[in-house]
Amino acid sequence: MDSNLLYWKSQGQSFLSRVQTWVNLLDPTLLLSSDAEIQRAHSLLQGGEKSEKDAPALTLALSSVHADSGAVLPLVFRPPALLPISAPLVVASFLPHNNVKPALFWQFLLQSYSAGFNYANRNSSSEQGKRTSLKQLLLIAGTVSYATCAGALPQIFINRLGVRSAPVQTFFRSILPIPLSAALAFFNVFTVRSEESETGIQVFDSNGNPVGISKAAGEKAVRETALSRAALFGTTAAVPNLLVLLLQRTRLFQRNSLLVAPLRHMSVAFVLGLMIPVSFSLFPQLGTIKKEKLEEELQAAAVDGQLFYNRGL
Repeated sequence: MDSNLLYWKSQGQSFLSRVQTWVNLLDPTLLLSSDAEIQRAHSLLQGGEKSEKDAPALTLALSSVHADSGAVLPLVFRPPALLPISAPLVVASFLPHNNVKPALFWQFLLQSYSAGFNYANRNSSSEQGKRTSLKQLLLIAGTVSYATCAGALPQIFINRLGVRSAPVQTFFRSILPIPLSAALAFFNVFTVRSEESETGIQVFDSNGNPVGISKAAGEKAVRETALSRAALFGTTAAVPNLLVLLLQRTRLFQRNSLLVAPLRHMSVAFVLGLMIPVSFSLFPQLGTIKKEKLEEELQAAAVDGQLFYNRGL
């Protein structure tokens, strides 16, 4: 078991402890570290006992190194980069556009970045030394294309149907994007990482020893991550939109309609920033799967009634 996963195991499984850990790991200043510094920090993590003075190095390694391969993650796909990069994309994708083209453009950027982030932070334990297959590249391209078109559906409906009614426009611009954002976030993870369900991922015993490849664990890892991403984007769409709908009924916002746009932008970025560590913490990074849900050939290795796996991110 990689040292990153051993660290997660040592931190326990409580939700609050995971949130606290992720708040530290998502510090954007960690992106300023060089690859050499990250490799030194990872080497330290591979060692034995750690002291408090090693905490910054551990944080750097956990936020920048892939748990399976041990390789340094691409800068833009490291967890600390998610908020700085995705915030403007999410804000722009929620704007009330005048036509379809800008809606498609911002959705394409958002879905492309989401697909890249999901793929870079996948569980790659069963594909070490393998290159990305043509099938996987086509799957990613198809996912981005489909999600881009689906994400722009509210604007497409407004334009194609010539919607002028204020209540109907409110539905398409403020209500429909909530379940749509959650569904597309789930779909993006589920399809981009579908290979884990098909080929399986590495599972470990309680001592950290690899015992085999499990498709059941792969399915569970992908499903949990997809649900956490749906919670992230669904909540980010819901809270600002509902907040704006409520405040638009007040006299202040009726008299000062120009306040609506900055409020929407700031609330989207704020909710997204709050939800990233929460969504990452919904499920343990070091997941567990019960003996009875494993393949028959792996059940004998689950002497404690369960095995462990890297959920990915």
